[in-house]
Amino acid sequence: MNFIYNEDLIRAKLYAFDDPLRIRLNDNFFVTSAVLFSIIPYENKSYDLILIQRTNKGRNHRGEMSFPGGKFEPSKDITLIDTALREAEEEIGVSREKIEILGCLNDFPTMTKYIITPIVGKIDSNNKLVKDDKEVKEIVKIPIEFFTNTKNFKEQAFLIEEKRFPIFYFNYSDKETNKNYLIWGATAFMIATFIERVYGYQLSKSGLKRFTLNKILSLKEYLKHKNKITQNLD
Repeated sequence: MNFIYNEDLIRAKLYAFDDPLRIRLNDNFFVTSAVLFSIIPYENKSYDLILIQRTNKGRNHRGEMSFPGGKFEPSKDITLIDTALREAEEEIGVSREKIEILGCLNDFPTMTKYIITPIVGKIDSNNKLVKDDKEVKEIVKIPIEFFTNTKNFKEQAFLIEEKRFPIFYFNYSDKETNKNYLIWGATAFMIATFIERVYGYQLSKSGLKRFTLNKILSLKEYLKHKNKITQNLD
């Protein structure tokens, strides 16, 4: 496949934020949040995704790889698009005026009781990325071709309260820095969903579905399961 940036294709395959066909979730027991699914296009090579490695200062996602994002703040945000743009500005130093929104993916619930709205945005390659030292340990640019290569995609099924739950993950090695990064869980799921929606290319072969919002609500001790899961992703 050709993964040179094709804006018309990507826009055509994504939802508009207010599209009635887009799945939108809401529940008082979940944290409403958004991420900026960040794309850097180039003229003569495949585009990159911008991910961040979080510092160890959060509660639920310390040290994990994710897209820039965070929870909806009613005092600062009008919509979840504002949330994604504000968090990107804070975490990777790109002002909202320099980010072009391309569309959205469906909302989905996470096991840590967040509802995430993925906002897909384009950032010009000339923009300087500056990390927020308090929240971001590293900013990492990864070619989309890494994620579309089936050799790099992995999945495991874990038994959580007698139900099989699929975990997607990628192990990325940066050849320039010799650093290794584990991209898993919600972030890996978003990437796989984007690839399937835009390119019609399904990475998962297990046929397992992530838990619904109601099923996640019924779980009692997910953090115990989470620690066990991360120890077995290799």
